[in-house]
Amino acid sequence: MMQPGLYHLLFISTALFFIGVYGFFTRRNLVTMLMSVELILNSVNLNFIAFNKYLWYDKMDGLFFTIFIIAIAAAEAAVAIAIIINLYRSHQSIDVENTEDLRY
Repeated sequence: MMQPGLYHLLFISTALFFIGVYGFFTRRNLVTMLMSVELILNSVNLNFIAFNKYLWYDKMDGLFFTIFIIAIAAAEAAVAIAIIINLYRSHQSIDVENTEDLRY
């Protein structure tokens, strides 16, 4: 079985990135927007791993950056879900248009 090369992984990463950007800009649901941000972060992780494997295979920098981004993404998701739950409790909706009420 053929192993995917650098260009294959970069193509998949680019597709994931643009799917995430499209989802972030076109959706009105906060949970869907959060999932789109996670797709973007996963495409960045895939880039780090691909470049680490094919260009700098003797170093571990890509792996360390990926683990750091995964930890940051987990904390970001926990905070975002807490905000979304509080927004739903106070407004019974998680649409982006209803977040303007949080200013006051």
